[in-house]
Amino acid sequence: MTAVASTPLLAFLERLQKTALATFGLPDFDPKFYVDLSLKSDLAAVERAFAALPRSPDGSVRVKDLEKFIADHFGDAGADMVPARPADFVPEPEGFLPRVKNPAVRAWALEVHALWRDLSRRVDDAVREQPDRHTLLPLPGPVIIPGSRFREVYYWDSYWVIRGLLASKMYVTAKSIVNNLVYLLNTYGHVLNGARVYYTNRSQPPLLSSMIRAIYEKTHDVKFVEESLLALRKEHGFWTSGLHQITVQDRECSHNLSRYYAMWDKPRPESFTIDEESASNISSSSEKQKFYREVASTAESGWDFSTRWMRNPEDITTLATTSILPVDLNIYILRMELDIAFFEEIAGNPSIAKHFLEAAKAREKAVSTVFWNERMGQWLDYWLGDSSSCMEGQHWDAANQNQKVFASNFIPLWINVFNSGLLLAINILL
Repeated sequence: MTAVASTPLLAFLERLQKTALATFGLPDFDPKFYVDLSLKSDLAAVERAFAALPRSPDGSVRVKDLEKFIADHFGDAGADMVPARPADFVPEPEGFLPRVKNPAVRAWALEVHALWRDLSRRVDDAVREQPDRHTLLPLPGPVIIPGSRFREVYYWDSYWVIRGLLASKMYVTAKSIVNNLVYLLNTYGHVLNGARVYYTNRSQPPLLSSMIRAIYEKTHDVKFVEESLLALRKEHGFWTSGLHQITVQDRECSHNLSRYYAMWDKPRPESFTIDEESASNISSSSEKQKFYREVASTAESGWDFSTRWMRNPEDITTLATTSILPVDLNIYILRMELDIAFFEEIAGNPSIAKHFLEAAKAREKAVSTVFWNERMGQWLDYWLGDSSSCMEGQHWDAANQNQKVFASNFIPLWINVFNSGLLLAINILL
């Protein structure tokens, strides 16, 4: 099973990544650097020059030769994202953090606020003109990047970015980020993990509706909400159908819940050499493919990599993310259903709003039935049985709840409908 993430350029950059590892070695090797490079000329010419490099038996080349090859044929990693001053940035916004009175703390907060200028980017025009020379994807507007080696926009990082932008009164920039994510959703059928070709095989925790809700509560921009509704319905469909959806049967009824499941069964291009090394002791080709799918699905979860997803906490090859119904993912989708219902009411679509309220009610019941553990006073991830029979449905068994405590066990408290359990959860924590 593969996805769009396979391109001629990526295939070549994976080979370059392996040669670079053999040449430079560890510990400072960053495989993502190589798949973020952009070509200066046609790929065929670069491949010929690469093939002509003299090699040692271990696949390495002389350091000077490889450094010259990269300098001659590639632009710097991230050079296809260029600085873009945010249109709505001012050094100190009116009404900025009004309850923060301490001068030292306010000065620090303004220093953080000033980082928006440093992290604002737009996609260089060359990406649209010659997309086959870049792994970066074109976007319609400017973005805020996380920084360092993360040179592009990311999905769930953007939720926290937008919360910060709203505190900085930068509503135009916040809307631009949402519009870029909606563009990716409309183009690929889901919001990508990040705006690179190699991220097209997976999404990330679905917080798009929460971003839109946060912006609406600050701006009351009904048009902005209305323009996002079709995309939000599409995202809901992505997470509640196909391989992402699992049915769990208890004594009374069936419950539909969602899981992470990346459409990929190869090493992740941005971590190609790392994934190959991790799988080096797996002898079966089919088992390697399964492991690679689990690795990509764990990256989709945003918890990459946590023992939460491992059958054996000391062995990364026991990742089993696709065999888990996660509490947090289903709460994000419940939040999405409530948000869409709210937006549809605003847009004057009461029948659609009712449909999503009914979906939210069904998911709330599913969450309370499948995840809730009365003894622990927490919602626990649910481990599925044999993954080969997942699509045929599962019969609920209390023994399948993961008894370990993770921060995700308390994500339901983020949604008001579950706040009746707040005191119980606090007592458990104390």
